[in-house]
Amino acid sequence: MSALAEVAIVGAAESEIGHVPHQTPAGMMAVAARAAAADAGLRIDDIDGVFATTPSHGVTVTTLSEYLGIRPRYYDGTDVGGCSFIVHLRHAAAAISAGMCDVALIAYASSQRSDRGRLVSSSETSAYELPYGPLYPITHNALIARRHMHEYGTTPEQLASVAVVARRWAAQNPHAYARDPIAVDDVLASPMISSPLHRLDCCLVTDGGAALIVARRDRVVDASRAVQVLGAAESFTHRNMVAMEDLTVSAAAVTGPAAFEEAGLRPSDMAFAQVYDAFTIGPIIELEDLGFVAKGEGGPFFAEGRTQPGGDLPVNTNGGGLAYTHPGMLGLFLLVEAVRQLRGEAAGAQVADAEVGLVHGIGGTLASAATAILASAA
Repeated sequence: MSALAEVAIVGAAESEIGHVPHQTPAGMMAVAARAAAADAGLRIDDIDGVFATTPSHGVTVTTLSEYLGIRPRYYDGTDVGGCSFIVHLRHAAAAISAGMCDVALIAYASSQRSDRGRLVSSSETSAYELPYGPLYPITHNALIARRHMHEYGTTPEQLASVAVVARRWAAQNPHAYARDPIAVDDVLASPMISSPLHRLDCCLVTDGGAALIVARRDRVVDASRAVQVLGAAESFTHRNMVAMEDLTVSAAAVTGPAAFEEAGLRPSDMAFAQVYDAFTIGPIIELEDLGFVAKGEGGPFFAEGRTQPGGDLPVNTNGGGLAYTHPGMLGLFLLVEAVRQLRGEAAGAQVADAEVGLVHGIGGTLASAATAILASAA
């Protein structure tokens, strides 16, 4: 039996998001963790597995455990960028299946917005790329977008449509940070940051935290709200962009097919897709590599409105990183939204008859990837 069959996601929550100068990252993680445990009908004392990472200095899986008073039997601080938490979900399932823990907490938080200009971190630009003066990660994603435009005729207007759709979803989410509607012309008129990406082609910079509780099936309190994990996969194709064989292909081309195969499902079975949108080029390439559309058709798919409310494939139903929140890493917030959709608890943007959906995260410059196929208890 697959390890995934032995677990369920039973709790999901976020801390306050946006500009939260009165909370530390550890504090936001603790708030989200306690809320997620309460959502699961469990206590912090029930948690014996902790999975966490954050770019914030001094906050690790061990310091979070100490902060919450948890002495875990198992812990994991895997950090492969924004998809780390989907990786954590898969690792938690394996740990629970192996008897290493029974109830796992997956948590994240960052005060990136409050710390802007003060946070000191090491450069993520490789020595091979440094002589060319790239600004990580915007320059790298701009190069990826430019190559996709060259190969497939993707236009700035199609890129802009990804941001426009994100705002349409955010307008229905009372918790979204950027809810004001925008048009394609607004995106194209915003300042150019790194050609062809304008400011509104880039994600938000916010504070915020989130948490999931994953439990062995005999520890589930309310089976009607439990979310099943049908399939999951993780991979990476490179670390430095100079090693990226094709700038238009991401590791989703590996993880998508693997997760669908494990779940015994196809892209056409998905009621929604929550995909990483740090930059507007990301969702275009991800939907292509995951198999929702053919290569080169991602741009038109967004521009035609097929991912917006009422469209064929709802994408990033809370507004995603472009409009809901993006505190450094987005993956855990995608999982939280997917859980709410499958429970029928999404705020203002509920997808009708959402019984199965996909969550996909990326890390670095389309380098690492993780995909999960989730389903409602029904």
